Amino acid sequence: MTKRDRVLTLIRGQIPDKLPWFGDLDYWITYLKATGQWDKKYQGEDGIFRLHDDLGVGFYLQGFFPFNTHYDGVDVKVEVQGDITTTSYKTPHGALTERWKYMRDTFSESPMEHLVKGLDDLPALRYIYEHTYYEPNYGKAAIFRQYAGDNGVTLCYMPKSPFMELVALKAGIESLTYCIADDEEEVSHTLEVMRKKHEEAAMLTLEAGTDCIMIPENLSSESVGKGNFQQYMEPYHKKWTAEIKKHGKVSFIHMDGTLKGLLAEVSRAGFRVLEALTPAPVGDVPLQDFLSIVSEDVIIWGGLPGTFFSDFVSDEVFDRYVIDTIKYMTSKHVTSVPRFVLGVADQVPPYTKPERIKRVNELVEEYGAYPS
Repeated sequence: MTKRDRVLTLIRGQIPDKLPWFGDLDYWITYLKATGQWDKKYQGEDGIFRLHDDLGVGFYLQGFFPFNTHYDGVDVKVEVQGDITTTSYKTPHGALTERWKYMRDTFSESPMEHLVKGLDDLPALRYIYEHTYYEPNYGKAAIFRQYAGDNGVTLCYMPKSPFMELVALKAGIESLTYCIADDEEEVSHTLEVMRKKHEEAAMLTLEAGTDCIMIPENLSSESVGKGNFQQYMEPYHKKWTAEIKKHGKVSFIHMDGTLKGLLAEVSRAGFRVLEALTPAPVGDVPLQDFLSIVSEDVIIWGGLPGTFFSDFVSDEVFDRYVIDTIKYMTSKHVTSVPRFVLGVADQVPPYTKPERIKRVNELVEEYGAYPS
C-alpha cells in the first residue's frame, strides 16, 4: 500500500498493511529556508512534495486557509522594522494595534502586544469583524491535489473557534480572562459577531477540494479548561465537524498542548482525527492511556514528541522509543481496529538532521506490519 492508501484505509475503519506514518515538517522547512539550507533541488511548487517523498514521510500538513481576507471601512496599516511587525487598524470606535517579533533563535514569532488589551477594545474589534469579507482562493488546493499523489492527503484550515482566536492570537488568555470576569455579556456579544464571520469563511473552506479540513485550535487544556471549552468552543466544534462530515471530508483538530482535562471532551465533539497528540514523558498523558479516554470512533494522530528528533536524544534512545511506539500502535491487544497514525507531536524542530526523519520510515517498514 502507498502512504495515502494506508491512512485512508485506517480512517475508513479497516486494517492497512502497515502503520501510517505522517510528519509535520513545516517548522523544520522554515528553519532550512531561514538558514540557507533549503536544497535547490526542492525549489518549485512541487519541491515540498518531493522532499516528503525522499524522506519517506507521508504528506499532510503544509496547511493553508483557502480564502483571502479583506476589509471594508477599516484602515489597515502594516509596518515592518527589523524583526518586529506592527499592524494597526483604525475604526470609528478607535484604533487597535498589535506587535509581533520574529525570534531568530527559534525561527518563530512571538506576540509583544496583543490587539485586545481589555474591554474597551472590544467595540473596535467587533467593527473590524463586521466589516470583514472573504473571497475563495482554491489555487493551493489544486496544487496539493496535483502533487501529493500516493504519498499523502490534502488538508486545509477553516477558522479557529472565536474563543481560541482570542486566546491564541488576538488577546491572550490573561486579558481574555479579565474581560470575562469584568463583563461576560460584552465578551459573549463579541464572540457572536466573530462567530458569524468565521462561519462565512468556514463555508468557503468546505468547497476547497481537499481530503481533510482542520480546525487549527492549537488547543492546550491548561489554558482553556472545561468550563470555557463547554461554554464557548464545543458548540462551534460540533456544528462544523458535522458539516465537514456531511461534505465527505475528514475533520481534524490540532491539539498540540497539554491533554489532561480536555482530551475526552474534545473527542466527543465529532472530530474524526485528534492530531498532534503529545504523550508523556513530554506531554501529560501516557500513550497507553489515550484509547481509554477518547471516544471509540476517533483516530489518534501523533505519538512522537518533536524533541525526540533533536540531538538531545541519542540514536539508540530514539530507535527504541520509535520501535516501542510502533509495536504498541499496531498491537492487536491494544485495539482490534487500528486507530493510530504515527505522527510528530507536534512538529519536527529546527536543527533536526534529515537522517533521523528518514529513520522513522525505515523502522515503520521493518516493524509496522499489523499482526494477522
